[in-house]
Amino acid sequence: MTDQTLAHRPLVSVLVTAALLAVGCVPSSFAGERQPAEGPLAVIYDGPQGCPDCAPSVAKVLREAPQHYRVRYVKAAPKASDLAGAKLYVQPGGGSDLERTWRDLKGSAEVVRTWVREGGSYLGLCFGAYLAGGNPGFGLLPGDTNGYIDSPDATVPDERDTVVPVKWKGKPRHMYFQDGPAFFLNKGADSDVLATYPNGDAAVVVAPYGKGRVGVSGPHPEAGESWYAEKGLHNPDGIRFDLAYELIEATAGRR
Repeated sequence: MTDQTLAHRPLVSVLVTAALLAVGCVPSSFAGERQPAEGPLAVIYDGPQGCPDCAPSVAKVLREAPQHYRVRYVKAAPKASDLAGAKLYVQPGGGSDLERTWRDLKGSAEVVRTWVREGGSYLGLCFGAYLAGGNPGFGLLPGDTNGYIDSPDATVPDERDTVVPVKWKGKPRHMYFQDGPAFFLNKGADSDVLATYPNGDAAVVVAPYGKGRVGVSGPHPEAGESWYAEKGLHNPDGIRFDLAYELIEATAGRR
């Protein structure tokens, strides 16, 4: 978001912005954000269950990623026309009521599954990672999800915001975490576990789905400085987005 208000903008800019908002072309969370001139398109869900910073935070990371994504938000369950031409669909974090959100989204389940099956890429972060599972959810994973805090020997006992240590490709890192899932994959499933929690449960996973791919993360690799500051948290690794970039590339890149 920008600190500049409509009152301080040139009249033409005010009229254009107001007109776009009136027809629903530019959601409020998009106003004032600069788009790359070129680059692949990412569609980000920014519906009623999302937190105010969730969709904009991942949008910022996508724009600044090496691929320099263009971003478009959807405020309701995505339709096939919303995903047409997109390389990546992002279901961000922020929700607190999985059943209610699924009631809002289940009408799009086959749309999303078909789009990924035909070559699209789904990125689910925290709440969006729960929704990649099947209980309830889009059913995109070769397995399912469950809250990490409910796992045996979990190092986080409750739903508070915290920083959790993980092993990312065998190396120690730290990530922002708030009641995200762990992933329980079917035996022999074709998948890449990029990170694990301290108890060994999968924390970040990328898996194929038809011709497409699904990337999911229980922690928040997109968390920026304001997230940590608001909760008085410190990441020993610093505020870095290399893990987010790696997850995006593993999910949407084609080898």
